[in-house]
Amino acid sequence: MSEKYDVVIIGGGIIGCSIAYYLAKRKFGKIAVLEKDQYLGNGATAKCAGGIRAQFGTEINVRLSMLSEQKFEIFQEETGAEVQFDQVGYLFLMTTEEHMEAFRKQFAMWQRVGHPVEWLSREQIKKLVPPLFVDDVLGGTFSRKDGIGDPHQFTQGYVSAARKLGVKFLTEHEAIGIYHSGDVITGVVTNKGEFSTNCVVNAAGPHSRQVAAWLGIDLPVRAYKRQIVTTAPLDFITESFPMVVDMSSGLYTHKESGGLLLGWADKDTPEGFDESAHPDYTDAILEKGLNRIPQLEIAEIKAQWGGLYDTTPDHHAILGSSGVYPKFFHANGFSGHGFMHAPAVGIVMSELICGESPAIDLSALSPHRFAATTLVEENTVI
Repeated sequence: MSEKYDVVIIGGGIIGCSIAYYLAKRKFGKIAVLEKDQYLGNGATAKCAGGIRAQFGTEINVRLSMLSEQKFEIFQEETGAEVQFDQVGYLFLMTTEEHMEAFRKQFAMWQRVGHPVEWLSREQIKKLVPPLFVDDVLGGTFSRKDGIGDPHQFTQGYVSAARKLGVKFLTEHEAIGIYHSGDVITGVVTNKGEFSTNCVVNAAGPHSRQVAAWLGIDLPVRAYKRQIVTTAPLDFITESFPMVVDMSSGLYTHKESGGLLLGWADKDTPEGFDESAHPDYTDAILEKGLNRIPQLEIAEIKAQWGGLYDTTPDHHAILGSSGVYPKFFHANGFSGHGFMHAPAVGIVMSELICGESPAIDLSALSPHRFAATTLVEENTVI
């Protein structure tokens, strides 16, 4: 083995970088992050929409988000990185009674756990975001604690702060195998050599299933492409324009460089690692956007790209020890919510790896929950 580490984290996206930072803050020992790309945070993290919200359907996701939002708010003070968490809010639109009933139940839960959310009428929604077509809208929820951030800024913030604490970030180091003796991890094999360690964190995002398979673990994480398009500047987009989510169509949109970013998840997209931007996919996004924001007819397309979600059957993350190998930890399966949950995940995973009880009960995200006959699904997904 070329070098020994107390923990090796596979995956240099924001999840892996956050875990590394919080472990280093705890003085865990010698930490290495392996990233197969030339740049850190250049995979799924770089392709995400940058939304940060706590309006979820399950309490575990709300609590992870609330902790993350607290950390995003003080990120610059904590890490020294110049970042911006733009708390313009998240607005969810409902156009069916089914969604209204589901959000009423969620609203009660948000109040109980302390996440501030307003219930808005159609008229209030139109006043808040005048460009929206609202004739079919029955109601909506809005939280000013939610917002948007730059994934690159926050990832590099963790990297810079972690490096100062001694973390090694090894780019262009592709993990290709894991050694073990019985249930004890002994090392990680990469394209540039081997590293000795008895603790490994699988933070490989859409590729997490392949990493787990090296140890004979069938991890229920699948990769699916999602696509995003941005427009050139639009004169009707203000600095206060929030993230808007249309629950019926699945469209989400927020301000981006004076214009709009628009995205949508095509549920018919096959599993796989294709990230190419398909024009038909873009056209479908724009059509949904025009239905909700008619003034988009004057928009000029600026950019379009595809990115991958690491998706689980219940749209909840997988956090915790694999069990079979006590020091092989999963931190993946975020189903599109990895960026917004990264601070909380870094905290709770560092606690878990250090042998402490996490600040948030992670039993709902156990790697072993899939053996149950029924799963509790996160339905507020986009």
